Amino acid sequence: MKISYMVMVAITTVSMVSCVSSKKFKAEQARYAELDGKYSQLQNDLKACDDAKAEGARKITGLESDVANLNKQLELVKENNTSALKQLQDLSVISSSQAESIKKSMENLGMKDAYIQDLQTQMAKKDSLNMALVMNLKGAIGNMDDQDINIKVDKGVVFIDISDKLLFKSGSYNITPRAQEVLGKVATVLKAQPDLEFMVEGHTDNAELRGNIGPMKDNWDLSVMRATSVVRTLQKKYGLDPAKMAAAGRGEFKPVADNATADGKAANRRTRIVILPQLDQFYKLLEPKQ
Repeated sequence: MKISYMVMVAITTVSMVSCVSSKKFKAEQARYAELDGKYSQLQNDLKACDDAKAEGARKITGLESDVANLNKQLELVKENNTSALKQLQDLSVISSSQAESIKKSMENLGMKDAYIQDLQTQMAKKDSLNMALVMNLKGAIGNMDDQDINIKVDKGVVFIDISDKLLFKSGSYNITPRAQEVLGKVATVLKAQPDLEFMVEGHTDNAELRGNIGPMKDNWDLSVMRATSVVRTLQKKYGLDPAKMAAAGRGEFKPVADNATADGKAANRRTRIVILPQLDQFYKLLEPKQ
């Protein structure tokens, strides 16, 4: 009975000791886990501090670079100011003759500017007159085929191109009845502008004349005779002032197309009326002012 009691006491003692040790172990485990968590947090905080420190260092380096650049710019501005001050000092000691020379130069610049403006005004006026003339000519002639008659402005000059198919028979310098009508319409417009002067140019292709055609020996003669026929018609039939006209022959030497084709030859056989630019208004601008 005593033995059994002793055994029970022993077992109870061991159980109590075992229970106390397990509680302490779990408590220590919990404390360790807490300390480990705090350690990890401190590690993270330390890393964040290191990163912030590095970023701050980079910003400081950038600011130092900006300050250095601004100092360089400041030095450059100071140098420029010094140079400008020196120039002002130099200008402040110019002589009276130099001042007068500068004044005259400025006056000359003003005169040249006015001269250029006058030229531009005259050129604009001339362009306007040319466009009005072209519109009047096209209105007078009507809807005629552009292959037979073409009116254009090129480099400030008005050109009236009339095909020889319309004006003359092949190898002839006698004007056809249909051409008489066309020249009459052109003459009406030109007569309304009595100050205009113009030149009539005859052009041929490169085909040689065949046979004996009156006094003509070659395309030079043919182109001249055709030009004089047009001028004579404008003068005698339509009353244009002969002093305002000129006749010229270009022969085959100013082609507008390739003579290797029939169409090219037809384009080259033409009579051109060139409205001569009125240069006297520009010459007056060049005359010295009184």
